[in-house]
Amino acid sequence: MNVVVLALALIQQPQDTVALKPIVVTATRAAIPIELVPAAVTVLRGSDLAAHGIRTVAQALELVPGAHIVETGSFGGQTSLFMRGGENDYVKVLVDGVPLNQPGGAIDFANLTTDNVDRIEVVRGPASVLYGSDAVAGVIQIFTRAGAGRMLVRADAAAGSYGNNQFGADLEGGTQRLGYSVRVSRFASDGLLRLNNEYRNSVISGRLRITPHVRTEANLTYRYGDGLYHFPTDGQGRPTDTNQRSAERGPLASLGVRRTFGQVELSTQATLREVRQLYTNEPDTPSQDGFESNDYVRRAAGGVLLTWRARPTTAFSAGVDYEDERQRGRSVFNSAAFGLFPDSIHVQRWTASYYAQAVLDAWPLAITAGARLDDNSAFDTHATYRVGVVFRPRAETRLRFSIGTGFKEPTFFENYGPGFGNPDLHPERSTSFEGGIDRTLAGGRLNLTATYFDQRFRDLIDFTSTTYFNVPGANSRGLELDVNGILTPAFAVALRYTYLHTRVSKSGADSSADALFMPGKPLLRRPTHSLAPEVGMTLGARSRVVLSARRVGRRDDLDFNRPAGSRRVKLDAYTHVNLAVEYAIGALQLTGKVENLFDDRSPEIAGFQPRGRTILVGGRVTIGR
Repeated sequence: MNVVVLALALIQQPQDTVALKPIVVTATRAAIPIELVPAAVTVLRGSDLAAHGIRTVAQALELVPGAHIVETGSFGGQTSLFMRGGENDYVKVLVDGVPLNQPGGAIDFANLTTDNVDRIEVVRGPASVLYGSDAVAGVIQIFTRAGAGRMLVRADAAAGSYGNNQFGADLEGGTQRLGYSVRVSRFASDGLLRLNNEYRNSVISGRLRITPHVRTEANLTYRYGDGLYHFPTDGQGRPTDTNQRSAERGPLASLGVRRTFGQVELSTQATLREVRQLYTNEPDTPSQDGFESNDYVRRAAGGVLLTWRARPTTAFSAGVDYEDERQRGRSVFNSAAFGLFPDSIHVQRWTASYYAQAVLDAWPLAITAGARLDDNSAFDTHATYRVGVVFRPRAETRLRFSIGTGFKEPTFFENYGPGFGNPDLHPERSTSFEGGIDRTLAGGRLNLTATYFDQRFRDLIDFTSTTYFNVPGANSRGLELDVNGILTPAFAVALRYTYLHTRVSKSGADSSADALFMPGKPLLRRPTHSLAPEVGMTLGARSRVVLSARRVGRRDDLDFNRPAGSRRVKLDAYTHVNLAVEYAIGALQLTGKVENLFDDRSPEIAGFQPRGRTILVGGRVTIGR
């Protein structure tokens, strides 16, 4: 199965438990056994992430082959995901069906935590056929805990390096007809730099499940995040400012209802995402310029999906989605010499989408085929498709192949930014092929997954000194390997490796030596080689240890501290080793984690100082059940 199973999770599973075939939802928007899915899928369980001491979704994604995380230094700094060599806005991120991306795909993972997470499903490859814009190189869906069984109360706290401190509390439980879960948490840090680098992030997340009838279920999800980040650095990573800060806060909510009528399932969902983005940089001295901005972004959507299941492993689906996107904002440039220069943006667009998909299981073949049409008020219509085949010559072997297309609409600023927007931009497009094998060995104790992918990106959006424009294209291809298994009841291992080759095929208007897209050169910040080994052990009945590492190879970047015309550099490889331990004393679990154990200070991004060794020690109390 193409499911990442964390080493510690393997050890935690009772050896007499019957292993059920994993079911995934994100890959097909219907609950389908993963053995029928032709795409590369990774499933991360929330309980395993907590045992690893993983606080953010970005840290969790470091466990996924093909995913590369880049952080600009300190806690709360800009955190980007590059999936299979695509741009950092090429993956759609959902929480219980609610898109977190800004209109046009932009997303900062710095404030996205694993609070109240039941599981994270990561589908690699184009998924626009089901999710429309933004799902060019993949889609990530975070499912929150539904709540079941007797009431469970948890509380946790920890503190450590860089003045870090965190605490949280959980409450969950329920009956067959009602389930509930809620978590409140707060993380704070003094930051990596001594001046103006504080960070705090508060999150409340909850879900309510109502099942009035065996054939009817309703789910209500709510999440509110409030992140504040102080940073003294400029665009080159130099500490220059004593009061520069940014904030991101706002809610998301979804209401979904599912009803079955024999072999037919009807699902409806309404979603809302609102976010307030603030940036403030008052003048440090009377002679210095200042700037501030206040932007409000809203994505509201609704959809209906009808699925007919001829049998449990065969499904025919058709759906309609409608989404309304809006952004309004105001910015003020305060010139010490000439006074105030205000500016504003107020834009809106909508998209109506129609899609259909069939999943047919005819042993030893399983076929998936789908198509979608998006009708957008700004760029008219856009069609996408995906076709995949799974061949199972033996019970322990799967061969899978798929081809598909994806697209991403421009952001509001790229289209309508005051003085520099380009309303004639085309959506960015991709065509992708992948083939893979999933193999189970040693009586099911060892799992091997290998995937080859080849992607072609077209109409990428770039920026010159005056406006945005489309770049003709770039290519990305590579290999993902994932091996994990149980060697003994108390010892498990995992190894994940990614080879990536990217190349710009042809540049656009900017052909300078410092261009983001230089013909014949690789795309920036994408390492050629990435390796992530992991070992998990239980030591007696009370303690667990997980030792993991991440080796990131050389990659191109732009260093703006160098003179113009010579800014393209090759960054050295770096290795981060992490250690997580747990020790149980009744209802109390003592926890400890060391990130970057050997204090590798090699830069992840040119010009920005990386975090060194980070230690966090705490505990978790569980009451109930």
